[in-house]
Amino acid sequence: MLRVRQRSEPARLLDDRDRSAALAICDADPVANVFVASRIRRLGLDPGRLGAQMWGFSGNGQLTSLCYAGANLVPVEASPASVLAFAERALRQGRRCSSLVGPSAVVAALWGHLRPHWGPARDVRAAQPLMAIDGPPRVAPDPAVRQVRLDEVDVLMPACIAMFTEEVGVSPLAGDGGAAYRARVSELVRLGRAFARIDDGQVVFKAEVGAATPQACQVQGVWVRPQFRGRGLAAPGMAAVVNEARRAISPVVSLYVNDFNAPARAAYRRAGFTEVGEFMSVLF
Repeated sequence: MLRVRQRSEPARLLDDRDRSAALAICDADPVANVFVASRIRRLGLDPGRLGAQMWGFSGNGQLTSLCYAGANLVPVEASPASVLAFAERALRQGRRCSSLVGPSAVVAALWGHLRPHWGPARDVRAAQPLMAIDGPPRVAPDPAVRQVRLDEVDVLMPACIAMFTEEVGVSPLAGDGGAAYRARVSELVRLGRAFARIDDGQVVFKAEVGAATPQACQVQGVWVRPQFRGRGLAAPGMAAVVNEARRAISPVVSLYVNDFNAPARAAYRRAGFTEVGEFMSVLF
C-alpha cells in the first residue's frame, strides 16, 4: 500500500460545501477539465447525486486538486503530492472504475502507482491528442448533418453501439443488456446534443456532445459508417457539429483522439481543430 510522505493532507471526500472551490480548480483549464466541471455543475458533489465520489487534495489548507472516482478515475490539476494521495485512496478502496483518463503526464504517474496492484490493463492509450476549436470551422459544414430527434433513437442506437465497440473494444450491451447506454444516448438526444447525417433511414455520420460547461464542450462518439469512410465526410460533418455546438452549447469545442488514428486526426485538423494538450487512457 502506498503511503503519502509529504506533510500535506491525504485525499478527502468532498461534498457540496466544496462546490465553488472545486469549480475554481476546474476553471484552471476549462477544456481539459470539462468532463469533471460539467458533472459538478449539473449534479453537485454529493456522491448519491453525482454517482461517484469526488476526492480533494489540499495544500496549505486550500483545495488544490481533484479526482473524480466513478466509472472513470479522472484527476484534475493534480500535483505529484496529490497523485500519491489519490493513488493511496484508490488502492484502499479497490478498483471500481473501468478506466483512468486525463492529462497524459498525470495519468501516467497515477497508473505507475496503481499498476502493480491493479494491472495488467486491457489497453493503455498513452498519447491521445486533445484538440479544440474556438472559431468558425475551416471547411463548409455538411448541410445534411442535424440534431437527432427523439423518435430517431432506434435509428441512432446501432451506430452508437458500433462506434463504442470499435473504439473501446467491448460492447456497451454487456452487463445490463445496454439499458444504461441507451438511457445515456437518449438523454443526449433529448438535450439536443446528438448530431447525425441520416440517409434513407441509415446513419452515415454521427457525433455527440457529451460534457459541456459555459466555457467549453467535448465531442464524443464520432463515427462514419465503414462503407462511407475515405469519402471526406468526417471534416464537413464535424464542421456542422462545431457550428451548432458553438451556437447553442459552448464557445470552445474539444475532443481527444487516439494518436494512431491518423484519418480522424487529419479530418479534425481539416475542420479547424488544433492540438492543445495530450490525454492518456488506461482501460480495464
